[in-house]
Amino acid sequence: MRSRSLFPSLLLLGALSFTAACSSGTSEPSGSASAGARPGPSPSPARTVDPSKIKGLEIVSDSSEHVSCPFATSYPDVPGAEAMTGAMKKDVEKRLADFRAAMCEGATGGAEGREFNISHQFLVASGDVLGVRLRTRDGSAAGSGLSDRTYWYDGEAGAYRTALGLVTRGAQDTFVAAVKKRLEGSPGVDAASLDDTFSDPASRAALLDDMAFTADGELRVGFDRGDVGVPAAGAHVVTLPRETITPWLSAFGKRVQQQTVRPSRSLDLGASHVPAPAVPSHTASADDDTDCKKVKCIALTFDDGPAVPETATLLDHLARYKARATFFVVGQNVVAHPDLVRAAARAGNEIGNHSLNHPDLTKLSPGQLAYQLDRTNAAVKAATGKAPTVFRPPYGAINPTVRRATTLSPVLWDVDTEDWKYRDAAKVARTVIDKAQRNDVVLMHDIHPTSVAAVPQILRTLTARGYHFVTVSHLRATL
Repeated sequence: MRSRSLFPSLLLLGALSFTAACSSGTSEPSGSASAGARPGPSPSPARTVDPSKIKGLEIVSDSSEHVSCPFATSYPDVPGAEAMTGAMKKDVEKRLADFRAAMCEGATGGAEGREFNISHQFLVASGDVLGVRLRTRDGSAAGSGLSDRTYWYDGEAGAYRTALGLVTRGAQDTFVAAVKKRLEGSPGVDAASLDDTFSDPASRAALLDDMAFTADGELRVGFDRGDVGVPAAGAHVVTLPRETITPWLSAFGKRVQQQTVRPSRSLDLGASHVPAPAVPSHTASADDDTDCKKVKCIALTFDDGPAVPETATLLDHLARYKARATFFVVGQNVVAHPDLVRAAARAGNEIGNHSLNHPDLTKLSPGQLAYQLDRTNAAVKAATGKAPTVFRPPYGAINPTVRRATTLSPVLWDVDTEDWKYRDAAKVARTVIDKAQRNDVVLMHDIHPTSVAAVPQILRTLTARGYHFVTVSHLRATL
């Protein structure tokens, strides 16, 4: 990317970082939203957080690519905030394990159509505070299956904080009373039952698990569908004015409020060491002139990245064999690591669209579809200067509605390594080497270290057999 285009690109990436996974600021009617839905407008939204500016950030991702067990999860790992990362990891892995046990491995089996998705959004990342919201859509749950939870880290104390930790202990009863008062009269809320709902301390903490400040310093408190009212009424949101909530805030809560309203230029959580991820500098010397009508070609494709450090390692492997591949990237990861996407494109690889946060596109409305694909296209263009022309629908799920919603060309696969299921480099390599044939498209994931570790053997063996490694679009164009 030329230097003169870098500044506007970073601005766009920053905007995408907020809109990618933001929750609606209004009550959400039953069945109206999904994990892939474009968020509704907020009365006073939070400030933009550009994750590409968070030093040492890694996005921890996991997914399947099979409709029989459709899941995708992601959460951030920020140096210094290990306690918070541990809390997110525990929750994500527990929820995913429950879903897989019930829907993918249970006696009934067959999770097709019942997707599990966890995406992330940075709320604050400045000074000595970090805030993240995880949004879950659990297709095995009743109703919409949507739930939001916020996680907080206090760099000054070196401690993970729950959402309720934003409010000082001595003011929590007063705070809860104010929340209840604002809920009274809301659709589907029985005022008489609110006292019971909030009376138990454990239940109170569980209910008040989604709290964050707006850019104006107001406190937004979100409740999932059925938490404080009948499920048919949907989700509920209470917003407390700055002048009301500020006296009730804990010392940590006041710093979070301050950093939300007036963010610092940097984030410092006291990490003893912040790694600087390697970004390969390989550059393609010229356009690929491989004629796949005359020689044996194969297209390796890698989904769900970019990932640190796996994608950088993979780019080194590909460059060593002068191989090119197609990367079907997830938009929220592009926003976090645009440098890796630039590096992949600079080395002659193709960048394709794999949606913003990996939902089943066939379950979305046309507007939600456009949001998922257009936001990812914009992120890729901001990083590389060129928008994708191809896309891979998550789980390979595609229908006429998806096709009509985009001009991007869909790409599925011929060889599925099932590397999301088998975290075994030797097995993944054998699958490709044994099954791949001329002009095949191979499905892999660069979020898994074992998959990246399999690539040298694949390249070495198939190169010796006369194969040339090309991008999907080059394969199509030369056949």
